[in-house]
Order: sequence, then C-alpha cells, then structure tokens
Amino acid sequence: MKRLEAYFARHAQVLVGSLGRLAAAPVASLLTMTVIAVALTLPLGLHVLLQNARAASAGWNDAFNLSVYLAKSASDARAGEIAARLRARGDVAAVKVVLAPQALAEFRQYSGFGDALDALQGNPLPDTLIVTPAISASTTAGTAALKQAIAAMPDVDRVQLDTEWVARLTAMIELLQRLALVAGGMLGLGVVLIVGNTIRLDIDNRRAEIEVMKLVGGTDGFARRPFLYGGLWYGLGGGALALLLVAVATAALSAPIARLAGLYGSAFRLSGLDAATSGGVLLASGLLGWLGSWIVATRHIRAINPA
Repeated sequence: MKRLEAYFARHAQVLVGSLGRLAAAPVASLLTMTVIAVALTLPLGLHVLLQNARAASAGWNDAFNLSVYLAKSASDARAGEIAARLRARGDVAAVKVVLAPQALAEFRQYSGFGDALDALQGNPLPDTLIVTPAISASTTAGTAALKQAIAAMPDVDRVQLDTEWVARLTAMIELLQRLALVAGGMLGLGVVLIVGNTIRLDIDNRRAEIEVMKLVGGTDGFARRPFLYGGLWYGLGGGALALLLVAVATAALSAPIARLAGLYGSAFRLSGLDAATSGGVLLASGLLGWLGSWIVATRHIRAINPA
C-alpha cells in the first residue's frame, strides 16, 4: 500500500513539476498551445456546423412528404384505415388525410380554374394522404424504403416523392461528415507532430540533465516521465484554447444567424459544443499530446548515452 502511495505521489510531483516548467516559459508554452488550438479548431468548427445543420434540417422534414394517391374505388373509411396503419409505423411522423371533395375545393380556390372544373363530370381527384417521414427516415434510403412499403399496400394507386431533393441534401451532409473526419484525422496527426517537435527541443535543452540522471542509475522511463506530462499539458492547453475559440466564434455568429432565420419565419438558434463533446475534445487533445511526447521522448532519450 505504501509503495502504491509513493508511486502515485511521485507521478503527482512530476505532473505538477512539468506544469511549473511550462509556466516558467509562458510565451513559448502559449505559442505552442495556440498552434495546437488552431489545428483543432477547424474540425471542431465543422462539427458545430454539422450539428446545427442537423438541428435545422429537423424542421425541414415536411419537405420530404410523400403524396399517397388512393384508388378511386377506395372509400373514405378505407382512407382512414390506411392512415391509421401508417401512423403506427416507426418511420412515419404524421399522416394528413385529404379527401377528394376537400382536395377539389382547395384546387378550385387556389388554381383559378373554377369555371373549367364546373364543366367536369364528377370529381377527378382521388383521396390523398400526405405522409411525413420521421426525422430518422428523412434520408434517401429511408424515404425510398417507406415509399416502396406504402406503394405495396392495397388500394394505393401511386406514391409521389421528390427523391432528387432528398438525395442532394443527404449528399451534402454526408460530404461534410467525411470532410470533418478527414480534417480531424490529419490535424490530429498535426497535433502529434507539433507536440513531438516541442518535446524534442526540450530534450535537447536538457540533455546534460538527462545524462547525469542516467549516470546515477535513472532509467529511460524515469527520464521520460516529465516530458510525457509536459506533452499532456500541451495537449490539454491546446484543447482548452480550441474550445474557447469555437465558443467565441459561435457567440459572434449567433445573433446574425438568429436574425437571418427570423426573416424566414424560423426560430432556429445556433448552438455550440455540449459538455460531453467538450470533455471528449479535452481528453482527445491530452492523449494526442501524450502520444506525441511519448514517441519522441522514447526515441531521443534512448539515444542519449552518458560518456
């Protein structure tokens, strides 16, 4: 038990000591953290963009509506039965029933062809169901599957869907998601390189100290420990600055975007990173800093042989 306490006490001492070394050179440390923050801000900004795009498109699922035209032989009661079956589906958010007389009245009101309609024998319009897919089904594959399922139902004559609009929106979101992943991976590698280069310079500056440490019996792991914690602090500091930059950018854009949304009758508000995502960013940036320092410190300290 005492050994375990001593082990953690030594690590805590090195952790605090490495932070003190960074604080002793505030300008250089801040510059390194700022470079890391800039590298992390781009993928974080893309994440915020996608997050808000998904939130905004949640109110657009009416644009994915399917128009279901029933057979002329179907009764009003049958239209209600089909609507009830569709409402029970998990991929359907809402179903509106437009009976043929109502459809004719609306067409007469808005089309301007009232006199021409009077010359018709009977009502040419069928009963119609306006089906709004659930948000989870508002994709190219989801709406296509729903359309196929509805078209196979008895008394359904035709199902109409603007699949081109759905495909374009889905393709744009998928492209941004891939771009965010690629940018995150490349810039994560950049963080490893930035921290690694900084730690390499620090090792060169403390080469004499490491040689003395090895002469008195210090292991490579013991000599490497403060550099690992230094890399951890660089990563955490860069991650915290990146979160700050994203928060400032979100706050600066929030009011203009709210005014723009208001002009289109929308109550959309720009949202930033939540607590869970922010915590994940700090964890990931800290691990990237640790990884960069471990790679460089392991190699360079092993190569130092005291004369």
